[in-house]
Amino acid sequence: EMSSPSLKTGAYILTGVGALTMLMGFLGCLGAVNEIRCLLGLYFTCLMLILMTQVAVGLVIYFQKEILKEELSQIAKDLIKNYNPLNEDEKNLQYAWDYVQIQISCCGWTGPKDWEDNKIIINQSMTQYPCSCSNRSEDLEEGRGFCHQNDPVNGTATSNDWPVHGQGCMDGVEQWLTDNLGIILGVCTGVAVIELLGMILSISLCKNIHSEDYTKVPKS
Repeated sequence: EMSSPSLKTGAYILTGVGALTMLMGFLGCLGAVNEIRCLLGLYFTCLMLILMTQVAVGLVIYFQKEILKEELSQIAKDLIKNYNPLNEDEKNLQYAWDYVQIQISCCGWTGPKDWEDNKIIINQSMTQYPCSCSNRSEDLEEGRGFCHQNDPVNGTATSNDWPVHGQGCMDGVEQWLTDNLGIILGVCTGVAVIELLGMILSISLCKNIHSEDYTKVPKS
């Protein structure tokens, strides 16, 4: 319900890559220990497929980033609109959203005004606000659900009156990615280098095994 075709596709790809990685590691160890060329060849093929998948996913994210951004925006706004601490079915998703708002010090997707569409807040005449959005330490101790505004004006309020962060989580996430871009690129490059080294090592082992087999063949 909170997903999208692009996110589902990404999840399936990551699940497939994870399963392939486990199988690849097992085959690589078995082939290296027992000097089995076909397993080493399969190990090389798996590594190559994983590397190609990672490159493909990176290109999709880069060229489809606006579409993904729109889909994430819709998912976040639907989650905010239907946020209910008493709904156990969506508890994990709501916990995750509260965690994002606390860690990034943000509120809503584009800003606190997104929360004005929440059904519970509307029913409470806007006198409640999400605790995870708050800029007060006592509210953050609660960490989940809604906190009550102490002194609403004439019994009603707007998001401008809430003691919450003014930055939306969309801008916060983009800023975090910008600040940590070097680390992210470094990790991706390191993983790619390790995979390339594994491919080179598997080829070298295959060649050594082939050479040993050739020398063992009796000459006529």
